[in-house]
Formats: sequence, C-alpha cells, structure tokens
Amino acid sequence: MSQREVGNTMVMRHGLHEDALALILGSLMLALGMTIYAQARLVVGGMAGVALLLQYTSGISFWLGFSLIKRPFYLLGWKRLGGAFVLRTLVAVSLISLFSRLTAEWVVFSQLNLIYAAIVAGTLCGTGMLMLFRHRTSLGGNNILAIFLQENFGLRAGYSQLAVDLSILSASFLVLAPDKVLLSVLSATVLNLILALSRRPGRYLGTS
Repeated sequence: MSQREVGNTMVMRHGLHEDALALILGSLMLALGMTIYAQARLVVGGMAGVALLLQYTSGISFWLGFSLIKRPFYLLGWKRLGGAFVLRTLVAVSLISLFSRLTAEWVVFSQLNLIYAAIVAGTLCGTGMLMLFRHRTSLGGNNILAIFLQENFGLRAGYSQLAVDLSILSASFLVLAPDKVLLSVLSATVLNLILALSRRPGRYLGTS
C-alpha cells in the first residue's frame, strides 16, 4: 500500500493485489449472503432484491437475473463515474453472479432460523459491500441510477435510492408472507447500519 498526501492528510493507496483480494472476498461474502436470502425466501433492497423476487416468481436463478438486470446501468455509470469504476463494478457483479451460482451448490441448509438468516445475511452483505466500496467498486444498479437522477433532474441520490428500496420491499408483499417482509426490513436495517457506521468521513482514507 503506497501513500499520497491530500491536504494535510496522508492517504494510503491500495495496491493492485489488495484491490483484487478485496474484490474476491467481498464478492464471496455477498454471494453467501444472497444464498441465505434465497434459502430463507427473504428480500433485500436494490437490484439484488429484484433478482430475488424474480427467482421466487419465475424460477430464474438469482445469479442469472442479477447479471442481466445490471447491464443497462453500466452505460450510465460509464458516462458519470468513469471507465475504471464501471469495469471494477462489472467484474464485481460477474464474480457475485458466479459465486452465487456455485455457493448454492456448495452450501445447503437443512435448518435455517429466519431471524438468524435475516441478521447474518444483512451482516454478510453489508460487510461485503463495505469492502467493495473501500476499493472504489460498487454493485451498480440503483446506486448508479440515483447518481444519474441527481445530476440530470436534481433528485437527491439518497432519496432516490431509498425510494427504490422501499418500492422493492413494498412489492415483496405481493410475493412473500408479511412476517418475511418484516424480517427483510430487519435485514436491510442491519445492512445499512453497517454501512452508515463504517463509512463516516475521515474514518477510512485508503484509495485505489
């Protein structure tokens, strides 16, 4: 990890091997989290939630739906966030899709408590996303859409993303039992708490 100075603060720059390791481990965590969601028939916000609902209603595997849903957002991201960012995101989404397909074969739950599943899946996904974010990689989807709407229509990104997540959770009432929707909200709360508490300004200054 190299160093560079920004203002009066020394910032640590990630090496290529560190970015690659974070990409693989973060993707593995997210894939396991999504496998737990699917086994427990819970949902999560973002395009991953759409892919899960698609699996529950149509039988299309999460890994395939997740990969296909993300594609239209890459063009938006390329224009707004730069080619390097989008390429990292494309690799991350591809890895998560691949690992999700494999994890579904590697891990089988004979018993899975739903409250435990909601908390652990949210923890795994939140930690995996945090790892990717710290290495300048995202999961694309509604993150990119929120930035596009803010820059072109003045809609604040946070509100747009919240609206998308709430829409997905609301739509899940048509597919899931109310108790599973409530557990999905619990899981989303855990996930977002991890991101909110760990992504404070100045707390982590590593860059890629």
